[in-house]
Amino acid sequence: MPARRGLWRCNDGGVDDSTDQVPAEPSRHRGDEQQMIDRLWDFSDPAASEERFREAADDDTHPAHVRAVMATQLARALGIQGRAGEALEVLDSVVTRGIPSDEPERDAAEVRARVEIERGRILAAVDRRPEAVPVLTHGVREAALAGSPFLVLDALHMLALNDGGHEEEWAAEGFDVLAGSRDPRVLRWGVALHNNLGWTMHDGERAEAALGQFELAVEAADRYGTAEQQHVTRWSVARCLRTLGRTDEALDLQRELARARSDDPYVQAELAALTGAEPTIEE
Repeated sequence: MPARRGLWRCNDGGVDDSTDQVPAEPSRHRGDEQQMIDRLWDFSDPAASEERFREAADDDTHPAHVRAVMATQLARALGIQGRAGEALEVLDSVVTRGIPSDEPERDAAEVRARVEIERGRILAAVDRRPEAVPVLTHGVREAALAGSPFLVLDALHMLALNDGGHEEEWAAEGFDVLAGSRDPRVLRWGVALHNNLGWTMHDGERAEAALGQFELAVEAADRYGTAEQQHVTRWSVARCLRTLGRTDEALDLQRELARARSDDPYVQAELAALTGAEPTIEE
């Protein structure tokens, strides 16, 4: 499997869509709360993020709902650092404390969804996928109860990555959710869903179908995504073109990517493979 398969909200943390400053629709995302998450996250420094989320989760000036949400992000920061046991303990503590009875049910469902999504993400990261799948499935249900398509898509994208044999079914559910949204923050999920489905098809020796998905990922990245996503989705297209034997097109695209980012080792590896030099990165 190409190392670039899941750069967005993947099992190891990766580059997270939710931390970019794209305006969210307040009625669907609790905008102030999401802005707080964005401000505290730095995926390039999960240890520093851990400390910020720990402080926020323990801050009694925040409402109980906010503290619980911050604790789920603390768990994620721990998980990214490979501290799965500690991360799961944090999530267990959120469940044990519970949500105060005066919290609206949608808010409680949102916390339950976040707990399940982060638990599933951690289980998948430590290769406990059979346990992760039902947890993430429950996360989809809770996110739907919370009225959060953003969290629904987070859970669905994780299921599409980890429920072997059912990747296309989960991706199709995600595409249905995307079709009902006009929120750019939500629509950005199309990048990860199309890109990851493309790699599922590519790995299954369906390169023509994979190329179509990679091209749709590029379209979504250009409309809603980050510069990193725009770069990586084009890399995926070029890599698939090499599989299809369309090496001239692949080489042109990789050279274009190299001009924009000469230090990208994945691009350099593909250039080496396409020109007959020794590749520098194994897939």
